[in-house]
Amino acid sequence: MTGLRDRLGSMGARLWPGAGHFLAWWGRSLAAWLPSGLRRALGVGRGRLMLQAEGGEIALSRQQEETLTALGRIPALADAEALTPMAAAMADPLAGLLSPRLAELPRWLLLPASACLRRRLLLPAAAADRLRDVVGFEVDRQTPFPIDEVAYDARVLGRRESDGQLDVELVVVPRTALAPQRAALGALGGELAGIEVAGADGLPIGVNLLPPSERRRQRDPWRPWNWGLAALALLACGLMLWQVLQNRRATADALEQQIAAEAAAGRQAAAQRQRLAGLISGQAFLDAKRTARPPAVVVIDELTRRLPDNTYLEKLSLEERRMLLIGLSREAPALVGRLQGAGPWRSPALAGALQPDPASGRDRFTLTAELAAMPPPGAAPADAPADSGTVPAPETDE
Repeated sequence: MTGLRDRLGSMGARLWPGAGHFLAWWGRSLAAWLPSGLRRALGVGRGRLMLQAEGGEIALSRQQEETLTALGRIPALADAEALTPMAAAMADPLAGLLSPRLAELPRWLLLPASACLRRRLLLPAAAADRLRDVVGFEVDRQTPFPIDEVAYDARVLGRRESDGQLDVELVVVPRTALAPQRAALGALGGELAGIEVAGADGLPIGVNLLPPSERRRQRDPWRPWNWGLAALALLACGLMLWQVLQNRRATADALEQQIAAEAAAGRQAAAQRQRLAGLISGQAFLDAKRTARPPAVVVIDELTRRLPDNTYLEKLSLEERRMLLIGLSREAPALVGRLQGAGPWRSPALAGALQPDPASGRDRFTLTAELAAMPPPGAAPADAPADSGTVPAPETDE
């Protein structure tokens, strides 16, 4: 399980910065749903073989998840004569002592808790992807040892909710204390996948003090199968795409023949549809123009009926939805009331102050109104008064 987590984490860090932790968590979650037999067959959750040097002996144990199972003890491998002649002659000293399944597990050196120095640090969240490199700059400041005299690693304990900073623990072991432990392993010292530190409960805390360049990469027995399955998948994908392409070509040929057979009818129908769309669009345009505002003839006729005889216009402007009247009248203040309630316009109002004209004795006015949309033929205006009486005749000049 640890190997899968490390592989997913390193792959995610290469593909996209910050994705390593997510892929490692995703891999652990997926593996947790698999049956134990399938996990063992896939090489997931097999655990690791922990080696711990104690008083001239090496204690062997197997870690699976949060369980540490003791397997036995063997003499320290610094003296190969202490082993049986068969085991000493083998390239792998543990091959004749353990079952093949256990001998293939990644081998880790487990150090006692008293052998290490631990310090807690607060680091930015961006340091999570390169945690080992970042804490390397803190070794000289947090411990009394220079960095070239220690083996170190760090683990993330948590993340603060207030500012998102990482709560990190730095684990440091002097190389002088590590050398006797590795020497006791003898030939196994060069086959280690990592170096762990035991916690207060005796379980590994989750660090790897071994430099990345010295870690033994275990051969993946499933790699040939994975490459074969990947090649088979690519071949199947290529055949599927080729078959889809052939199906599409056959369908396109059949469709082209059908279109060619019905081309004349299709072109005729398209032409008729185009003419119909043009007629509908033109009719809609004419209707919109017709109902947008009343015709000028209707507006002039209504003005002739409502304006008194002592009023004449200098300017009549109909622009868009606005009507503008400029003229002279003896009854200029009463013009707004006379123009109220007309169908062709709404909201008549005087624009500006009245200006007396000494030459004619009338008042010059400027009046504006909003042109109304024309009602359907035969319909009464919406704002027409209920009692349609005649407008009183204007007073004539004496």
